[in-house]
Amino acid sequence: MVAANPLFSGSWSLKKFKATVINDIWPEVLFFTLVATMVTLVSTMTSHSLAISNQMLTVLGTVLGLVISFRTSSAYERYSEGRKLWTNISLTSRNLAQIIWIHVPSQRMNKQTGQQQSGLSVVIEKKSMVNLVQAFSVSVKHLLRGEAGVYYEDLYPLVCFLPRFASHPPARATDDDMLPMWKASAMDTNCHRTAHTLTSRNMSMDLNAQRSSSASPPKDAVVAEEEKADVSDEGIYHSLRGRVSRKKKTFDPEKALPFVYSEHPLQPARNPPKESLYDYLPFLRIWKVIFHPFTHRNKKPAQNSFATVGRSLTGKKLPPEAVDSNVPLEITLFLSSYLAWLLRNGQLQPALASAMTTGIASLQDNVTNLERIRNTPLPFAYQAHLRISLWIYLFFLPFQIFTAFKYLTIPATAFGSFLLLGFLEIGQEIENPFNYDLNDLDLDHFCLSIQRELHEITAHCAPEPEEYIYTAWNQPFAPADRRTADEMMNDLDHLYHGPETGMPSIRRTLLKSWWDVDQMTRKV
Repeated sequence: MVAANPLFSGSWSLKKFKATVINDIWPEVLFFTLVATMVTLVSTMTSHSLAISNQMLTVLGTVLGLVISFRTSSAYERYSEGRKLWTNISLTSRNLAQIIWIHVPSQRMNKQTGQQQSGLSVVIEKKSMVNLVQAFSVSVKHLLRGEAGVYYEDLYPLVCFLPRFASHPPARATDDDMLPMWKASAMDTNCHRTAHTLTSRNMSMDLNAQRSSSASPPKDAVVAEEEKADVSDEGIYHSLRGRVSRKKKTFDPEKALPFVYSEHPLQPARNPPKESLYDYLPFLRIWKVIFHPFTHRNKKPAQNSFATVGRSLTGKKLPPEAVDSNVPLEITLFLSSYLAWLLRNGQLQPALASAMTTGIASLQDNVTNLERIRNTPLPFAYQAHLRISLWIYLFFLPFQIFTAFKYLTIPATAFGSFLLLGFLEIGQEIENPFNYDLNDLDLDHFCLSIQRELHEITAHCAPEPEEYIYTAWNQPFAPADRRTADEMMNDLDHLYHGPETGMPSIRRTLLKSWWDVDQMTRKV
């Protein structure tokens, strides 16, 4: 996302140039400039004058200006609303993670065995559900970008442990039993029944047992996969994750995710459209239009497995095809089932259960509103009528201003076309702010920010208050009393500890603190 003002911050760059709408409007600006050139040359070099009355110029220009302003404003409202909804997702994710990590008890009894459940198993359980909260925002990002399924470098490692079949052992799993989240990935479903999740040093026994009810791989194949697991972490990162080959880069946030085996190559977490020379020199597309029938006569259309934003022959952005994905819904269903399990086992207080229910409902509400923004463009009739009206206005503009401008009609028409068409195209571009355009919202940044915040929450050890409150580092009554909490607790002869002077003395100290702060923080 390009946010800096190129006129007052830094210098112009190719990236900032791509963020403009020049690539989208240059054919129209060129056409109307040629019309103005024709009008000027005919009117000055021949005896025929193409000038017409300009009485309607002011009226129609004012109306079109208001309509274009409304178009741009309504598009920015959608842009702003999309940002607010992502803020809500970030806030709700933090709240859910805090409830799961801090308020779900870490010490519990196993009802089946009557023994204390190991702390490791509880921490693994809670951390896995926090990772699922993180996976929700990532799945929403791919949904908004028209990328269906779960086989992405930043999503699959977070959800690969989830069950893939509705059946349970000893029932035999079939393709008909595959859960919607996995079936929607449009992958070869036969691999799901034989794949074994590999970590950096061992195989996941739980996943192995889950899939043992279906067709198991030969013993030799299992041994071979175990041997594959005994490799370095770096080798697993590059081979087992099935990553699509790409150039090495210094910034690779997917390295922070688990190293897991994938039965299918994982698509990139971010797959923007490829850049070309035409993106920086748009006028060269004229030659591409001329030679396109000859260079593409025998070429078959490329099969692109990723949903990206391309451009037409004239350079105009082509929006990606909107797809439906139920991955965010499936993730909220697993979070809801986890909440139901906590309530059945008495592991969560009713008030916190209500807060967690509200949080899950908020996630569902936000993703529904984001889909509404993506799937509800302005009506075609409104857009078509506005653009046609603007074209007619710009077409007749040089006829109306030639009498006053003469040869300046050409640059004046070019500037007017650039101005009005630019504002109209800006409204078109930010109407759906979830793609890879440089003016779109930086969804990757939002997801990585949520990831960092959730890991910060799970790094919190939830110590007992007395471990950090009554220490030599805490001065709770400053500035009136700058003694530490440890000193105040050990000074038993002080008025604070007296049965009759204790609380009155503490109140006087706090009142003095208020007075001192009020005086110290005001400017003279």
